[in-house]
Amino acid sequence: KSDKPGIAPDCGMKLEPVYADSAAAQPGEALPPGTVQITPEKQQLIGVAFSTAEYETSTDTLRAAARVTLDETRISKVQSRVEGWIDQVFVDFTGMQVRKGDPLLTIYSPEALATQQEYLLAIKAQRGMRDNPVHEMLDSTTNLVAAARKRLQLWDITDRQLDQIAATGQPIQNLTLEAPAAGFVMERNAFPKQRVTSETVLYTIADLSTVWVVADVFEYEAASVRLNQPATLTLSYAPGRTFRGRVGYILPQVDPVTRTLKVRLQFDNPGFALKPDMYGEVQFQTGGARRLVVPQSAVLNSGDRQMVFLDRGNGNFEPRAVKIGVQSGDRIEILSGLSAGERIVTSGNFLIDSESQLKSAAAGGMAGMPGMAPDAVTAPKSKPAEPGAKDMPGMPGMGAKKK
Repeated sequence: KSDKPGIAPDCGMKLEPVYADSAAAQPGEALPPGTVQITPEKQQLIGVAFSTAEYETSTDTLRAAARVTLDETRISKVQSRVEGWIDQVFVDFTGMQVRKGDPLLTIYSPEALATQQEYLLAIKAQRGMRDNPVHEMLDSTTNLVAAARKRLQLWDITDRQLDQIAATGQPIQNLTLEAPAAGFVMERNAFPKQRVTSETVLYTIADLSTVWVVADVFEYEAASVRLNQPATLTLSYAPGRTFRGRVGYILPQVDPVTRTLKVRLQFDNPGFALKPDMYGEVQFQTGGARRLVVPQSAVLNSGDRQMVFLDRGNGNFEPRAVKIGVQSGDRIEILSGLSAGERIVTSGNFLIDSESQLKSAAAGGMAGMPGMAPDAVTAPKSKPAEPGAKDMPGMPGMGAKKK
């Protein structure tokens, strides 16, 4: 910049005059500070390109890495309510598939055996009192039978086993423990001749007909995920196959290490193709919202501020502070600062920003010097100095009025 025509000493280019009346986009219109004017030739030289802020209905896809896990609501822990010793083990390895009601093992329990004997004695007494004219005695033996049967039921002895005891008149020496649910054995702690108590976890059975998939969604994308949102899962080991599920829960805390939000999805698992600890990719359909968007390249983001350059016509470019929202592909949402239809710069804006900052810095620095008129700083004129003016020391051509 210079206050007189000539050649720039740093690059050797011819200086072009800038007049105060040429800085406005329209006659009589004052442009904001930082606005720069660039000729069409220079715009072509630095590759200036334009776009328009416009409303779009987002139909983009959000992708996130994910891992298959067990459905915690379908996990069963198998424990015995009676203490004793394991006699036989029918499910003897981890990973075995079982159906509900399948025998898992047999247990010898002296306490349960003694209670069965009491149950049989109560049944025998009840039968002997059927012909007794004293009805109170019959009611008493009936209550004893019911009490003994209830106690055995609380020990997980099934009605079928109780009917077998009553029909044969013989106690079951080794009680059979059955699977409480269908699924796969994920953990086994049952071995022959092992003593068990009510605290011993003998098996862990997981139903894999449905599974959970935990996806890691980045913080800036978390606003696009909602409950019951449909999603698809793809796995590298099954190319071309897609699994469909829904968002079941969004965890309330961000992982402090990966800075991601855990999103839990639920998937049906036909044929048990989805196995726990498999890795895959989840895709969320995030469309449906109508947003004001611009190309991502139009926004200059310095961290503490976001800015675009608005085309004001006649080669004038105005810096405009904006507030950005969700980023989707190469488009970014504008929350405030722009209106639909406004023309903005999408390429070459870094050079325009440099020129704008230099102009603002020069204007701010020279405006505070004694004897400098603001017009002379913001828009240097090529008109002659006033009569009687003399040069300021060290600044040829800068006029100052005589006292």
